Amino acid sequence: MRAQVFVRLKPGVLDVQGKAIERGLAENDFSAITNIRVGKLIEFDVAATNADKAHQIVESVCQKLLANTIIENYEIKLG
Repeated sequence: MRAQVFVRLKPGVLDVQGKAIERGLAENDFSAITNIRVGKLIEFDVAATNADKAHQIVESVCQKLLANTIIENYEIKLG
């Protein structure tokens, strides 16, 4: 089963990379674009007998490795 995990900074956490992109866009006449937040997409296959088991595995991986849950949120999609 294919898994997608979207990891994003929690609201209120300073996104330094997003701010740098925003400054670069403004310097290139794209000042209409604001409030940029940068995240990451992680895709992988999960060997599981059903969607519930796959979700359990991916949830565990997110908690232990893929996301810093102090400052990041994550969203899991299976397909």
